[in-house]
Amino acid sequence: MSSVSSSAWAPLAARVFRALWIAQLVSNTGTWMQTVGAQWLLVGHGAALVTLVQTASSLPVVLLALPSGVLADRYDRRSVLLAAQCALLAVSTVLTVCAFRGALTPELLLVLTFLLGCGTALMGPAWQAIQPELVQREQLGQAAALGAVNMNLARAVGPALGGVVVAAAGAGWVFAFNALSYLGIAAVLMLWRRPLTPRPLGRSEGLLAAVQAGRRYVWHAPGVRRVLLRTALFIPGGAALWSLLPLVASRSLGLGSGGYGFLLGAVGVGAVGGAFALPAIRRTLGVNGTLAVAPVVFAGTLAVLATTHLAWLAGAALLPAGLAWIGVLSTLNAAVQQRLPGWVRARGLAVYLVVFQGGQALTAPLWGALADGLGLTTSLLVGSGLLVAGAVSVRRWPLHSADGIDSSLSDHWPVPPLTFEPGPADGPVLVSVVYRIAEKDWAAFTERMAHVSRSRRRTGALTWGLYQDGGDPGRFVENYLVASWSEHLAQHHSRLTATDRRFEKRARRLQVAGTQPQVTHAFDAAAGPVVTAGAPVPDSHGTGSSPRGPVLQPDVKDPASSGPTPAKG
Repeated sequence: MSSVSSSAWAPLAARVFRALWIAQLVSNTGTWMQTVGAQWLLVGHGAALVTLVQTASSLPVVLLALPSGVLADRYDRRSVLLAAQCALLAVSTVLTVCAFRGALTPELLLVLTFLLGCGTALMGPAWQAIQPELVQREQLGQAAALGAVNMNLARAVGPALGGVVVAAAGAGWVFAFNALSYLGIAAVLMLWRRPLTPRPLGRSEGLLAAVQAGRRYVWHAPGVRRVLLRTALFIPGGAALWSLLPLVASRSLGLGSGGYGFLLGAVGVGAVGGAFALPAIRRTLGVNGTLAVAPVVFAGTLAVLATTHLAWLAGAALLPAGLAWIGVLSTLNAAVQQRLPGWVRARGLAVYLVVFQGGQALTAPLWGALADGLGLTTSLLVGSGLLVAGAVSVRRWPLHSADGIDSSLSDHWPVPPLTFEPGPADGPVLVSVVYRIAEKDWAAFTERMAHVSRSRRRTGALTWGLYQDGGDPGRFVENYLVASWSEHLAQHHSRLTATDRRFEKRARRLQVAGTQPQVTHAFDAAAGPVVTAGAPVPDSHGTGSSPRGPVLQPDVKDPASSGPTPAKG
């Protein structure tokens, strides 16, 4: 890879990515200006109400991220993003009008902030999922870091600018700027001619089925689960800063809205500066070292804020907090991007956003209640302790390496040739694969099939089992149940990855020489008439031929109740 393509700024060479990045910078600046305006309007109403701004903006992600991920996976992501921009523009316009007319009560402000969060939730999964379409796969890490730089550049400028505008002219003007800022992203999206993509085979599935498919993938992807765990361990303590900083500015430091903007700007400046240092830091510490050290730095910032009454010292302490924040978030975002294939990328990212934003939404009111009950100093020190505990846990739960993951599509299963044409909704379908394994390889085979098991479940299997024939121990039978014929076809043509193919090959290398796996597909006899099988046909995986057996009624509850016994190992 050339030095240009490996630089931190390489993704900006892509025209559409660059245009969207600039438009997003303007929009993020407007968002931070609005955040300052909204929180400052509520400072006099108590800590709990101030922290509810964080909840109102983050909670919609918890409620809507997964359905939004389904939309982004099933429909044109450009259209989804345009719809989100229009919704955000409409709500921001209402907020601006109410502010100028003096009709913006605390309750109405929180409701409109919640609606803006709904628009952000609709946009989030689609925005993350288009990144691999805008930059090369090798540049996803740099793109994620640039996204964090974008947010923190806006954090460096927006709060300070917002504080000045609120102090000089009132909150209505920051709301107006935020409304106009959505027009830039909408214009770039309208000019972007997104390449046509194949129509997903699972597009006809219902919303709940699509959500379940995304949940199933994440649950059976250990690498993705570990990213979510690391996110969940960092966010509660990290959210203490964003929830309590307005109170630190007003109560501990005696600052006005401009001073609060200055503090937020210090975090942004630290994050932008940290973007230049991150490549060297990651080379020195590694991914898991970064995830261990950065929370400790962030914890130190909270401890300083808990004990100081000097504005300059608080501002200085927030500079490394910005570096730590961008270090953790860019690392986690790049990690989850690298581990998700295209067919489920938006839904997987939606789950990540649920954990990230949901953690902030759920803990923000708790920090406010703790500050009202035990005091601001105690609350900040508790947050610091949580961050240190999370950093220590990296030794126990580190991120798995992504070096061996290849999420590119692998269409290595041909269409299963049957003696009749099932309908897309026909099912469930019981797929059986018979292997011949020598005795010396039994333990190794069952160990390798554990990876195959996760592959089958990630791509659509509702149940999975590996069974060893009690009368012929060298005969192993793999059974897995798929909800419908369309789901199984999606496994064949749009869900399997190069990594899935590698797992299959590793297991099949242990077959007795000269044998091939025998594959059959059985349909639920209770769902319709039994179709008489015809002549022998090639098996669905292209590995030989076998006649289609009788139509079977699968026992979902207890697949081991008859036939071969479960394999050991």
